[in-house]
Amino acid sequence: MDVKRQGGDRLYKFFIYVMLILLAVTILVPVAWVFMASIKENSEFYGNPWALPRGLYWQNFVEAWNAANMGSYMLNSVLVTALALVLLLLIALPASYCLSRFKFKGRKFLNTCFMAGLFINVNYIVVPIFLMLRDGDVWLKKVFGGGFLLNNLVMLAVVYAATALPFTIYLLSGYFQTLAHDYEEAAYIDGAGYRTTMWRIIFPMAKPSIITVILFNFLSFWNEYIISMTLMSSAKGPKTLPVGLLNLMQAQQSAAQYGIMYAGLVLVMLPTLILYICVQNQLTQGMTMGGLKG
Repeated sequence: MDVKRQGGDRLYKFFIYVMLILLAVTILVPVAWVFMASIKENSEFYGNPWALPRGLYWQNFVEAWNAANMGSYMLNSVLVTALALVLLLLIALPASYCLSRFKFKGRKFLNTCFMAGLFINVNYIVVPIFLMLRDGDVWLKKVFGGGFLLNNLVMLAVVYAATALPFTIYLLSGYFQTLAHDYEEAAYIDGAGYRTTMWRIIFPMAKPSIITVILFNFLSFWNEYIISMTLMSSAKGPKTLPVGLLNLMQAQQSAAQYGIMYAGLVLVMLPTLILYICVQNQLTQGMTMGGLKG
């Protein structure tokens, strides 16, 4: 029986390894191909698409950054993503802490509302959000002579932060609930108040979970397309990087400038890859490590 069981375990592990290798190949090959295509001259695309580049043609990145206005799009995405993350953390951290560590009237109702938000796909409510902001702009134009709710990077960041609140509060609350109350009790004995305990004791202990939240939401905000396209619909207004990348792809495909198009794709991918490389250890720790138990 032991021999059969060991043989079955080995076969199962072999199957898992084969599936993981296949999955890694299906992910890494397209990414590597995009990087290779981004440094090819345009004439190389009419031959073998899998051939290695004859040289390093960095002019594609220069033209994508300057002529295709990708630099402006990237700056807009950086501003929107950073502001959305700051707003999200300022709201979600105290809210998660209070919902997970204190008992008060309305706590269950608030938890239920946030949990219900997990089941709402933001793409389904983007049109009502747009109509609300449009009506708000109409009212502002009547009263003040001008509106600012649409085609505004700050309002886009506010919408991003609001739509990410349910998931963020759910994740942080689950982590805060695993932390022992002994830390707070020791802080209270030393004379620390609720606010000091929250900011100086609990939040530093939750650093792995906070980094996980930042990374997940960064990826969501950075790659978001539908909300940005809907709320930033003005032809002359600011655009974020995913919307600008679509415009670049449409323009370069019609002009048969494939190298510039792939260079734009690389510019979109690089920040997320760099961020993941920098925080991959903290991300793994935040997903697997809980607080002290017992």
